[in-house]
Amino acid sequence: MPIEVLPRGEKLSSADPFRASVHASAPLLPALTSIRFLFALGVVLFHYQVEMLAPGQPAIPLLERARLGVDMFFVLSGFILAHVYGRQVREDRYSHRRFLIARLARIYPTHLLVLVIMGLAGLAALLLRQPFDPARYNLVGWLADLVLVQAWVPMIPPPEWNGPAWSLSAEWGAYIAFPIFAWIGLKPGRKPWLPLLAAVTIFVALDLAYQRWFGLIVTQADSIMGLMRIPGEFLFGIALQQLWRRIELTRAQAILASLASGLALLTAMQLQIDERATVALTGPLILSLAWLSQTGRVPVLDHPLALRAGEASYAVYVVHFPIIVIWKNAMALLTGLDSSYRLAFWEAGVLLVVTLAAAFVIHAVWETPARGWIRSRIGGLTP
Repeated sequence: MPIEVLPRGEKLSSADPFRASVHASAPLLPALTSIRFLFALGVVLFHYQVEMLAPGQPAIPLLERARLGVDMFFVLSGFILAHVYGRQVREDRYSHRRFLIARLARIYPTHLLVLVIMGLAGLAALLLRQPFDPARYNLVGWLADLVLVQAWVPMIPPPEWNGPAWSLSAEWGAYIAFPIFAWIGLKPGRKPWLPLLAAVTIFVALDLAYQRWFGLIVTQADSIMGLMRIPGEFLFGIALQQLWRRIELTRAQAILASLASGLALLTAMQLQIDERATVALTGPLILSLAWLSQTGRVPVLDHPLALRAGEASYAVYVVHFPIIVIWKNAMALLTGLDSSYRLAFWEAGVLLVVTLAAAFVIHAVWETPARGWIRSRIGGLTP
């Protein structure tokens, strides 16, 4: 679920015929960087809860619905990429090759690192005679993860080398298809209602198809054909960005809208209303925070630590589940427990600290340098 704000030096022109407004002079949206950490943390806490609860034990509703942080990322990804590349599309300067290299530089280094670590862990388990499921941990699944196609085909059972990586596969599919999304939502003269209508139509169609084929609603698609989960949500984000370009709010209005939309989303999660409606409520929150960022500094969300956490959120998301798997198997090896044992509360606390520390280190010493190397050496882009 990788997202980034507008690159330094890329500015929106006040001569833009579609929006000559205050937005044109303030392209950066720091609140949308910071909020990424909360989305990622929600997914992490959801997985901790799954690993802690005994069968039949009731879940905390808010944490159970926190898994929809993936969908929130998909919507946010569409918004940010429309924000970053929209002007290039409208001015016919968009290069799909450069776009894909930039996207690959963003998602692949950390994914590759974790996949190699999990491959080595699998070899270690084999040498130590630690039991594992060969149907879920095999070379075919590892290679599918390597080339990010595991969510494109119905692999049953799905590979588990890094469970959350299915969403990277879905994102990669959306990146490849970005010219189609751009044609629907970003071409000159497009009104926001067109991509919005297309997003709803695509989402409903894929939801009905997933229910027919797999018996689940599309927001429950993940390792098995998770690609079907992203098109409607990604296009929804693009439509929201087009709406944002045409509407301005005062700071007071933006603050009120952010508080109201955030409260509405949390309430929907806690009350466990329909997941699809909950995902739709992500839209007003993203819009409100984008407007808020344009009206001035937001003390909490603009804090350097919050921004750093938002930048490292992708690493948090990618590394957290492998750390759970490695921890549980190591504990099983040391104590004689079955690796499917339930995590204790203290273990979840330790894993959270380890995950955050590992993610910040990986982001600083591996992800960021590798991204710059790929962008400059392969794509000829600014690091």
